[in-house]
Amino acid sequence: MVSRHRRSTGPGDVPMVARWGTEHPSAPLVVALHGNGTSEHSMIEIAPWLPHGPVAYVAVRAPIERGAGFSWFLDARDGHPDPASLAATCGWFLDWLDTEGDPNRPILLMAFRDGVAFAGALMLGAPHRFAGGVLLYGALAFDAGVPMTRGRLAGMPVFLAHGSADPRTPAHLLAQTWDWLAKHSGAPLWAERAPGGEQLAGEVVGDVGTWLADRLDYLRAHGENPVPDGDEPPWPTLPGGRLPARTGEPPEVTAAVPQHQQSQIAPPHLQAELWTRLAALDAVSTAPTTVGVAGTRALLLDRATAAGPDAAFILPALGEFAHMHPEPDGSLHLVLPDALAYDALAKGWAVAHPLAGVRLSAGMVLVPGPRDAAEVDVVAGIAAASHRYAATG
Repeated sequence: MVSRHRRSTGPGDVPMVARWGTEHPSAPLVVALHGNGTSEHSMIEIAPWLPHGPVAYVAVRAPIERGAGFSWFLDARDGHPDPASLAATCGWFLDWLDTEGDPNRPILLMAFRDGVAFAGALMLGAPHRFAGGVLLYGALAFDAGVPMTRGRLAGMPVFLAHGSADPRTPAHLLAQTWDWLAKHSGAPLWAERAPGGEQLAGEVVGDVGTWLADRLDYLRAHGENPVPDGDEPPWPTLPGGRLPARTGEPPEVTAAVPQHQQSQIAPPHLQAELWTRLAALDAVSTAPTTVGVAGTRALLLDRATAAGPDAAFILPALGEFAHMHPEPDGSLHLVLPDALAYDALAKGWAVAHPLAGVRLSAGMVLVPGPRDAAEVDVVAGIAAASHRYAATG
């Protein structure tokens, strides 16, 4: 695992900024990024709806003058960023960020319209430097030289909002952004669509404030979880000690609560076989869950004897470390250690819970139900790793 940290290079040109919130150099920092053609002052309008307390805010002015406003990058074609221009601004921004207080303070990005492409490039290019992102009414920078490997944003919660009739960002780029973040990024993704699209909907602004407050509370209580280091972790609960890659495209999964699987549904007889195996795990009892949809069945351990940390449980007080959703779903919610969760995300066997690292354990994931007999073995092995984490730590 790789610790989150900042670079220690010298500063570049200092951007124009607007600041509010605390000035403490170790407080979490939220950096607001405006859309192309405007300025840092446009982002201050939502300040009254953002959480107060020990958090600093800074709205940054983009470095490229464009008419009466400013832009983050030059356009290549059809609104796509010019790769060289985007890379240059990313380097300029990261040099400036090195000067912003404690090098280990959590940094979150909050971006609007074209600022989303810039924020996405920063997050994807240097995921170890950021603790989350709020992406509003914009699209990621596809085909602009930004690394977009599966699981690239594992451990980095993301709030995404789109307008249902956005007149500025091409619909196909919005759809591609939603699809990639939901299926391939590995990020715990909370995503919503609001009516219209010309201006930020009031409901979206309110939801941003709530999500950001919860993420900041989580960071204060638990700190930043490490990011993947690229090494393949061992899985003692699987044959050969390694998790194979899941074949085919990931299933459709909701990007809000309740989270559930919507496609590639496991056949009922395989759901039944999987449940029989999970219920037989050592010292496990079963009961209806107190969270989730009706019919969801929980796997429980006695907290008096289970040695795992609270982070290993969905409901620590009850000893619930996993639960299985009823037909027609058949997927599992469970908690894994960070390294195993990241591996499962990168190999297509898991989707991060939308509130993982926001209100829930950072390792909480949804595991799709098995499509065939071979997948029963893999999914059972993943669940056994969750059981091991809860039972022994």
